[in-house]
Amino acid sequence: MGYHAIGIGDDDLSSGKEFLMDLSKKFNGAFLSSNVMDEDSGNPVFRRYVTKEVNGLKIGIFSLLSPDVFSRPSDPRKKGLIIRDPIETAHEMVKELGAQTDFVILLSHLGYPKDVELTQKVQGVHIIIGAHTGVHLSNPPVFRNTIVLQTSSKGMYAQKLNLNILNKETTFYNIKVKDTYEHNLSRLRQQLNSGKASEAEKRQWQGAVENIERTLQQFEKKNPFTITSFPLSKEFQDHPDIKRWVDAYKTKFPEKIEPPVHDSRGVYKPKP
Repeated sequence: MGYHAIGIGDDDLSSGKEFLMDLSKKFNGAFLSSNVMDEDSGNPVFRRYVTKEVNGLKIGIFSLLSPDVFSRPSDPRKKGLIIRDPIETAHEMVKELGAQTDFVILLSHLGYPKDVELTQKVQGVHIIIGAHTGVHLSNPPVFRNTIVLQTSSKGMYAQKLNLNILNKETTFYNIKVKDTYEHNLSRLRQQLNSGKASEAEKRQWQGAVENIERTLQQFEKKNPFTITSFPLSKEFQDHPDIKRWVDAYKTKFPEKIEPPVHDSRGVYKPKP
């Protein structure tokens, strides 16, 4: 599918670290986890980060897994693993990648609340592509110059981020937010020109107009982005090669067995 990197999550470890390590060797890209360490050696189980250069822009990508996403301390998916503190690891990775790249992306499996918390404690991450919580952010927020992305679980939606880098040293804004300000500005100007308002109302509206104009001027110095989100439905045909690979793999398991599902309640079987 052309992925440059995959951030490791808790369910990826359901068949154990050895299985995933073997799978990573067959992947034409990088399995990433900056804070999952081997219990015996203390070394990272997967690559800590990867760097790419796109149109002259050096991009660093790293990944974090939260220990809190596991159901219990004895969760078998953690066997043989040590999961380092994500915030401490993020500080280290930003320092390391910031010295050699222009742009830092975090593939996060912390959950949306922890993603937001990280933006308040760690500076230097430009984009967080989050997972685990399954919150669909059709209008992604920006916290302290970090764009936080996340979409629904189980492949319900695909999203595409269009980001224009006009100045690597400046901040970001969502074009939809700018559109909202411009719409409000147009409405307030119409109200001011209607001649049907009191002087007190006009003063209040004029103050609002001036505030919006100042905000729009600030947007001119920032990097704009848009997000495109669309549902993955039956209208999207299977890729013939991928479908052939999936069908061939399924023939190895003629008896259908539902895999266990993990969440905060532990392991359970979903209702039919």
